[in-house]
Amino acid sequence: MDAKLAGEKRLLQLNELDEFRLQAYDSARIYKEKTKRWHDNHTLQREFAVGDKVLLFNSRLKLFHGKLKSRWSGPFIVTVVSKFGSVEVESDKGEGFKVNEQHLKLYHEGATVGVVEVQHLQPPAP
Repeated sequence: MDAKLAGEKRLLQLNELDEFRLQAYDSARIYKEKTKRWHDNHTLQREFAVGDKVLLFNSRLKLFHGKLKSRWSGPFIVTVVSKFGSVEVESDKGEGFKVNEQHLKLYHEGATVGVVEVQHLQPPAP
């Protein structure tokens, strides 16, 4: 009789373990979906047109060999925009290559600095 009770108890424990495994699987699936949704909401949708000037992110530039050095190089000119985020860019020297659009950002040329007029609100001290 004790062997029969022990066998039933063992089956119940196995069923509980199976249910726990299924709950863990569901939790992992839900976590993965939430993480994907968050990532998709926080990624920037970038659209480039032919002729745009862009900067290229250099991910291979090591952090310690010049911490304050910018990891963006360029500007490059977009020559071909294809589907699924592939962009072909060309340097000033005429060298063309393909990159993922995640490694690019638009280059905004700065305004030229002109003459600024300064008006003092208080008279200069003697």
